[in-house]
Amino acid sequence: MPQNNRIYLSSPHMGGTEQNYIKEAFDTNWIAPLGANVDAFEATIASYCNVRHAAALSSGSAAIHLALIILGVKTGDEVIASSFTFVATINPIVYLGATPILIDSEPETWNMSPELLEYAIKDRLLKGKKPKAIIPVHLYGMPADMSKIMEIANHYDIPVIEDAAEALGSRYDNKPAGCFGKMGVLSFNGNKIITTSGGGALISNDEELIIKARFLATQAREVAPHYQHNQIGYNYRMSNVLAGIGRGQMEVIEERVKRRRDNYFFYQKHLGKYDGIKFRDEPNELYFSNHWLTKILIDPSKTGINREDMQEELEKENIETRPLWKPMHLQPIFSYCPAYLNGVSQELFANGLCLPSGSNMSDSDRMRILDALKVILEISSRRVINSLKVLRAINALNELNEINAVKHINDLNDQKDINAINAINAINAKNKIAAKNAKKSKNAIKSKNAIIT
Repeated sequence: MPQNNRIYLSSPHMGGTEQNYIKEAFDTNWIAPLGANVDAFEATIASYCNVRHAAALSSGSAAIHLALIILGVKTGDEVIASSFTFVATINPIVYLGATPILIDSEPETWNMSPELLEYAIKDRLLKGKKPKAIIPVHLYGMPADMSKIMEIANHYDIPVIEDAAEALGSRYDNKPAGCFGKMGVLSFNGNKIITTSGGGALISNDEELIIKARFLATQAREVAPHYQHNQIGYNYRMSNVLAGIGRGQMEVIEERVKRRRDNYFFYQKHLGKYDGIKFRDEPNELYFSNHWLTKILIDPSKTGINREDMQEELEKENIETRPLWKPMHLQPIFSYCPAYLNGVSQELFANGLCLPSGSNMSDSDRMRILDALKVILEISSRRVINSLKVLRAINALNELNEINAVKHINDLNDQKDINAINAINAINAKNKIAAKNAKKSKNAIKSKNAIIT
């Protein structure tokens, strides 16, 4: 069993003032889903995201659900969404009886492909179905190409709900993620860049939309001297206690973004030199990612190890990693959904791994992860090199080129690759027996011909 302390993928990181706001909630007895902390947290979120209004909610999923309801999505409708995402992006569409229309990724950002988005819209229109909304995702903090997506959405008059659950602190064209569409969605789950333990927010420049969201999130209770309900509501508001955590977290948001980005550049500096390891950089100066999680793509043909085996090796060192999201079009539950694909997200899922990225990782934690990765990669790369030497030795033996075969075997002796040497010796022995038998057969034929003569 590993003796080292566990290094988590992305654990909560408190700033130090959160308990002051929690104490304030207790001291004033505002423990319910309203109060001074909720109001202040909403104002801070709105200001930071460069929008006028925000509703603090129980989760990012709740925010997407309410946004879809507000846009009038109902049974039989279609909603376009990124396929390469966490399931929480898609589930609320199904809550409402609508059908998700799944769009594959572009290689530049790994987010929704604008080209496939427009193709899908045209195709759905030809089939007589105009999508009710588009939900692009800013995956792992990398902004989507919002210029092209908004241009397409505006052209076809389809509202956009930005899933910025992973992208607080990210910017596109110097504007915060989440502020481009009709509504934006944030998440404050325990593993996000800031957390309220559990929570989310819906943001918008349209006050009426946020008023409607708050109304629906408090069981749709009408203004009346009694409990009056004219439509279905939900228990989706954030508590004043959790909002207090959020207020403290927002005081350190820039520090958290900086540290996450530092983690990314640390990994890139030390691992980027390995053949077969790739990072997802910001495509150009328009993009600023919070690098919520650092991801690598692993080419097994060059590294000698695949994503799954690397994850297992790091787990042996008590280091938590995760594969990239499995695309929604590959999920059994969404197999019925129309999907517009180019193969990008499937390849990313097959080869991608998220590395520990918490803002509370120490420098020694980062070095421990790096040392483990270096050992894994160097051992694996030697296997690749030795495999090539084995192939060369086998080819030389098969060509009866004993001089080259001996050279390659000596190289393997230097590497002390006993298994490879044994394999080659077995092939060599087999070839010698075959050659001996061939010689016997040839001599027998000669003898037979001599007798006949």
